[in-house]
Amino acid sequence: MTLIKSISGIRGTIGGMPGDNLTPLDVVKYAASFCAVHQAQLNKKDITIVIGRDARISGEMIATLAAQTLVGMGAKVIDLGLSTTPTVEMAVTHYQADAGIILTASHNPAQWNALKLLNSKGEFISAALGQQVLEWAEKGVDFAEVNHLGSIQKETDWSYHLDAILKHPLVKKTTIANKHFKVVVDGINSSGSIFIPELLRALGVEHITVLNAEPNGRFAHNPEPLAEHLVETCRVIREQGADLGIVVDPDVDRLAFIDEQGVLFGEEFTLVAIADYVLKYNKGNTVSNLSSTRALRDVTVKHGGEYLASAVGEVNVVEKMKAVHAVIGGEGNGGIIVPELHYGRDALIGIALFLSHCAEMNLPLSELKKTYPGYYMGKKKVDLDPSKPSEKILAALTAKFGHENINTIDGLKIDFPDYWVHLRRSNTEPIIRIYTEAGTQEMADAKAEQWIQEINDISIA
Repeated sequence: MTLIKSISGIRGTIGGMPGDNLTPLDVVKYAASFCAVHQAQLNKKDITIVIGRDARISGEMIATLAAQTLVGMGAKVIDLGLSTTPTVEMAVTHYQADAGIILTASHNPAQWNALKLLNSKGEFISAALGQQVLEWAEKGVDFAEVNHLGSIQKETDWSYHLDAILKHPLVKKTTIANKHFKVVVDGINSSGSIFIPELLRALGVEHITVLNAEPNGRFAHNPEPLAEHLVETCRVIREQGADLGIVVDPDVDRLAFIDEQGVLFGEEFTLVAIADYVLKYNKGNTVSNLSSTRALRDVTVKHGGEYLASAVGEVNVVEKMKAVHAVIGGEGNGGIIVPELHYGRDALIGIALFLSHCAEMNLPLSELKKTYPGYYMGKKKVDLDPSKPSEKILAALTAKFGHENINTIDGLKIDFPDYWVHLRRSNTEPIIRIYTEAGTQEMADAKAEQWIQEINDISIA
């Protein structure tokens, strides 16, 4: 597996050869480069960097390597240990640190890990800074002399994050407590098994069943929160007569719900439902990426706001949210961004706002879902002939469909009256990813197949 080096971080599978996989040498190389770039930018060696990890098997090894590398660079490390991505993001500003590193491969399987890189605001670093980190990693950096080595400060308190959630004006703790929700949590044997029950208890939820509750990183199923991976969780919800299920990925930035019938509420509709609740009290604009459901646009318009789309990627969503002063935004993969808390996907604030919404609406989740537009998504990919580069295919399709409602900020998205299609080329594989959305699952899937044929029929001169 090729080591994936991007502007936002370094991701790969554990083991193998340096440069091909995520090995100890790669961790040292990129952690040192990241630190050196910030030291140069701030013109000082004794900078402070926050780190935290999810519970995957390689987490402690990767975290130790990263922390000691930063010490070797002369930095002060605030090590949160087992944590969540949003908690690390908030810790950067809480401790007034200069940067942060999250050690997680998010929804990827257990053999993966990654270094996700944060700036002094606890947000993913810019493209320019990310490029600089990659360049400095190749040329090498200077480590500190013995009298200027850094230090490690271990912190496990996350009350600054929990308190901020509980103090949010739209988190209705008493209303939630009075509903006596019965909740099943799938902790995926990672950070969510610790942080979510603590949050629920703070919100007054007493009936909590935690599945996959040991944070040992041995994921009980594929950690991406999709229906085919959650069969057992759905069964337990039905057997226990629970009101809902809560599912997160290993680093707790993606969020999905399951209704009382053991049916997924839909990752795409996590943001839609929470936005519906927020916009009821706080009018304004919303943002999601181009591959997210049209339902967010419909809900936003209903509340008198404007919906805007960004390129795919959290850093792009955040940039657009800031530009249009969005009151809420995120991604269709269950990523919720609440600016009043911080500019990062945060499943924990998402849980608190969703439960507040459910408690106020006083509807079972299956009925709540019916209050939203009925959209369904199709997702396909097409392997490319080497003689047909993806950029030339997309350019040809853009020219062919230029008379339609198109958006080219990230691949090609075409909004037709009854469906949309988004075509994106992969940065790591010779494929084009195809996303469609329509009024039925059958139509969404059929349109995706139609676009595979459309791509294959393109003639490149």
